[in-house]
Amino acid sequence: MKNLNNYLNITDFEEVIFKSEKISISDEVYQRVNKSYAFLKDFAAEKIIYGVNTGFGPMAQYKIEQQQQIELQYNLIRSHASGTGAYLTKQQVKAAILARINSLSLGNSGVHYSSVELMKELLNRDITPLIFAHGGVGASGDLVQLAHLALVLIGEGEVFYKGKRQPTKTVFELEKLSPMKIHLREGISIMNGTSVMTGIGIVNLVNAKKLIDWSVKFSCVINEIVSAYDDHFSAELNQVKLHNGQREIAGKMRKHLADSKLIRKRDEYLYTGENQEKVFKDKVQEYYSIRCVPQILGAVLDTVINAENVLENELNSANDNPIVDTETKQVFHGGNFHGDYISLEMDKLKIVITRLSMLAERQLNYLLNSKINDIFPPFVNLGTLGFNFGMQGAQFTATSTTAENQTLSNPMYVHSIPNNNDNQDIVSMGTNSALITAKVIENAFEVLSIHLITIVQAIEYLECQDKVSSETLKIYKEIRKLVPAFKDDEVLYPYIQKVKDYLAN
Repeated sequence: MKNLNNYLNITDFEEVIFKSEKISISDEVYQRVNKSYAFLKDFAAEKIIYGVNTGFGPMAQYKIEQQQQIELQYNLIRSHASGTGAYLTKQQVKAAILARINSLSLGNSGVHYSSVELMKELLNRDITPLIFAHGGVGASGDLVQLAHLALVLIGEGEVFYKGKRQPTKTVFELEKLSPMKIHLREGISIMNGTSVMTGIGIVNLVNAKKLIDWSVKFSCVINEIVSAYDDHFSAELNQVKLHNGQREIAGKMRKHLADSKLIRKRDEYLYTGENQEKVFKDKVQEYYSIRCVPQILGAVLDTVINAENVLENELNSANDNPIVDTETKQVFHGGNFHGDYISLEMDKLKIVITRLSMLAERQLNYLLNSKINDIFPPFVNLGTLGFNFGMQGAQFTATSTTAENQTLSNPMYVHSIPNNNDNQDIVSMGTNSALITAKVIENAFEVLSIHLITIVQAIEYLECQDKVSSETLKIYKEIRKLVPAFKDDEVLYPYIQKVKDYLAN
């Protein structure tokens, strides 16, 4: 049971979203939330407070009389539940709910504690609101997506429950849950924040870390099976560059390859003074996709680490409007709902994951092109050349998917379109950026799956299972449980999917 109290880090978040750990809410949180709600209710009685006794957006100039204030919140929720397109995944929705709970738990939003309590129950009882991908511009928060969450909280809309899409009312009755009642500003407080883009962003982050880990491993195996020299991942070479990511990747490579019998030492082959060839048969230096792994993946790693810091800060921030400060006994109007930080990090993240998929595609091409590697038959074909095809068909998929990533990695951050009667005259598009990044990450898993099947086929061709590192041998054995060694042509798509699921999970 994960207890929400003061600060939620990415590891805590991962345990709830990926490992289905249930959450509880501390008494301290309830006290903060209750204090904030009580203060705002009293403070707003004779003052103009946006979203309590005014209209919303460009209609904030209209005062709302007390007898209409509760219905105003319901109107906001229902009118903005207007999303379209694909559904957010279960993980993405759970992540958004947890992020919203955490933000409201800071006690800066003036919500009734029952809203936080009901969201906790949705998570713990595995009730997933139906939320659509299209709708958020990432400025006044994730208004449309969070409206679909709020719609479920008031007992309307639809949810996924026990594998079926069902009316919220039906599921609440089965689970004996009461819908949230609006007390003051629960509609705008739930909707007006960055929790969807933040939640999706953290799911992206966790998956991006997996991709980096696999990419390093596969790069190590490539180095082994082509008998690369060891100096390009040496401590001596990489310590003269001051980037932490590069040094860490090189260190991971040294650890993975420590007991490999295939990696060569340059001084044993080229520094002896005995080599009299005029044209060297062996490569003096490997291709960049093999030799420059620490530099390429180091930049990816540093970007991911920075994204983690930004996401964790946003996760633990109050990001609605206005902000209630019970210490100074004031209410401050501003724009904490603006998603610039997340939008920018997601754009950076999708760029580096695209780069990672490009590295995998180039390494794959190296293995498949016999004229380049001068080691393997064309397409690592273990059958009869001309009659069998090896990995030829799968390369088309890897190339196509990498190309899609290159297009998708164009930034959303600079694609602001004014809307909301120009009240929202510059927006972040953070939710779009996070969702596109999720697609880039999924694509990268597909490219790496094809890459890995090819790597294992290459090991099969060389019959070098007794020479690869112990880490590589583990990978080889795991994949051989999923994909048989094949000489005859196979229908590959079921195997690619199995390997993709293995890498992702």
